[in-house]
Amino acid sequence: MWTNWILIGLLAVTTYISRIIGIEVMKGRKTSSTLRLYFNYVPAGILSALVVSQLFISKDSQIQISFPIIIGGLVTALTIKISKSFLPSVIVGIVSGLLIRNL
Repeated sequence: MWTNWILIGLLAVTTYISRIIGIEVMKGRKTSSTLRLYFNYVPAGILSALVVSQLFISKDSQIQISFPIIIGGLVTALTIKISKSFLPSVIVGIVSGLLIRNL
């Protein structure tokens, strides 16, 4: 049990140190427009990878689509488009996903 907590602590410290090193290395540097353009695509790429990994489920050596996740995502997107508020949209998406899975 303690080894799990030690591992979690070491991973947290490692993550924190790697972020601080990245910030310190990039602080005060002028980046080229090409590099800034590249960095603009990083959040969209990460978000796309996270969403796609949740939409497609590997089961019995086949890829299946998770319809509760798709419907929850669409409800969340519509809610954020209408309300322009992030937290209520996420809550509505979670509730809709839970309702769809349990009905």
